[in-house]
Amino acid sequence: METTTPDYYEYGTFSEDLLISPCSRDRDNNLGARLSIIYYFMFVFSLFGNGLVIIIIQRFERLTTVTNILLLNLVFSSLIFMSSLPFTGVYMQLSNWIFGRVMCKIVGSVYYMGFYSSVLFLTLLTFDRHLAVVYSLKASSVRNRRYAVVSCAVVWLVSGLACIRPMLIHDTFTYINNQTFCEEYPSNLPNVDVAMLRASGFYLQLFLFLIFPLAVITYCYVNIVVTVISTKLASRTVRLIFVIVLLFFICWIPFNVVVLMYDEATTCVKQQQLGYALQITRNIAYIYFCISPIFYTFVGKKFQNHFRELMVKRFPGLRDYIYVSQFSRSNMSIKSASNDH
Repeated sequence: METTTPDYYEYGTFSEDLLISPCSRDRDNNLGARLSIIYYFMFVFSLFGNGLVIIIIQRFERLTTVTNILLLNLVFSSLIFMSSLPFTGVYMQLSNWIFGRVMCKIVGSVYYMGFYSSVLFLTLLTFDRHLAVVYSLKASSVRNRRYAVVSCAVVWLVSGLACIRPMLIHDTFTYINNQTFCEEYPSNLPNVDVAMLRASGFYLQLFLFLIFPLAVITYCYVNIVVTVISTKLASRTVRLIFVIVLLFFICWIPFNVVVLMYDEATTCVKQQQLGYALQITRNIAYIYFCISPIFYTFVGKKFQNHFRELMVKRFPGLRDYIYVSQFSRSNMSIKSASNDH
């Protein structure tokens, strides 16, 4: 949600002191408006895919295991984030916020809550996988339900605190052409140090949501690969780990680098140049957060088998075409029996 032109009305009343030299951003904003059509597809796909993950975990798995608790929280954070995209899509295509001031703050807060928590849950899942593989025996006593619940609570708390800044400075304001925008407020707000909040947002994004996740994920996966190779496990596992890390780096780093450069751009020309990169890299990052819970779930053979079992149960005619292992059948029988009591 970037500002397009800068000649503002103050919220409610016009102020001569707020006039800023014009900066036309029509071209990159038009690109963003065209690309925002993808948001609707991402929203629908996320509802379907993440809903499927929830159904499979609920029907075939125990909801008390560490991995499943973390996965469920990642799914919820992804759904929270994706729920903001239809509003953002309409806003970008109309270049006008039509949902009111309250919804502006709600959508902005939901966006950042889902965005921040998704990054931290992906990092937490990586760290937990690192414990399970590298310290399989020692970590068994630590990786319990309490550890998972406390870890998730910390992630939601940190994400919620990080959302205070955008909640305070995210607001609606009107341009001279009577277009209403929902952005970070371009001037000072009563009793709010906007400059300090903007500076803190830059460093928060840089250290907590870029450098920290990348450092943890890199460290964990390097150790996982070393352990896998030293124990002579299947090379497929190494390839899978490499794909997961590569996807994260490709989708997450370019967007963050462009955002940080954009926030520090002091001239209109620089903002225009970075605007195109921001529109493209942002969509790549959004797609990653849309598919990440599904990707993390269905890379495992067990979940793939659960999905096939679910399909066979819903559509018995597929039984002759889809193979389901005996493990999944017996696991489902146990689950069904436990549900009967």
